[in-house]
Amino acid sequence: MLTIGSSTILARIIAALDVAAIAISANGDPSRFATYGRPVLTDGAFAGEGPLAGILAGLDWGFGIGATALLTVPGDTPFVPRGLAAALSPPPACAASCGRVHHLVALWPIAVRTALRDHLSEPRSRHVVRFTERIGMRRVDFPPAAWDSFLNVNTQADLEAARSLVGVAEGPT
Repeated sequence: MLTIGSSTILARIIAALDVAAIAISANGDPSRFATYGRPVLTDGAFAGEGPLAGILAGLDWGFGIGATALLTVPGDTPFVPRGLAAALSPPPACAASCGRVHHLVALWPIAVRTALRDHLSEPRSRHVVRFTERIGMRRVDFPPAAWDSFLNVNTQADLEAARSLVGVAEGPT
């Protein structure tokens, strides 16, 4: 809900996505997202199990609406590039840039939902990387730009850095 320029980070992400349907993965009070007019998905039976639980909720939602793939983008990445789903197609694929792999900026085939549910049902690590390796997720390199398209806003310093990018000539919108 933090703002960068005149928009929240979430509004910036939604505006950049090139997909037909968008849901928000979040636990807690879903009414805080009412202004976005999107379904809010909770982690359900795997609450507290980390990002893979949210991905499973998204895969189940995608299955329910007849989708074949799910694009995931963390809610702290205000500069995701437009055309992301097309760039990551076909799934499974995740973004890589600036020497880093962004396993949660990914296009997941809906067909992996059963494997993910089984993975989460077993007592093991909840590391996203392990599951992405298991399903053979490939990396798609995004070219360097004047800013990191996958910048995470995790600290006040990150937020100030992101805010300074808005308004740079031809900077992130």
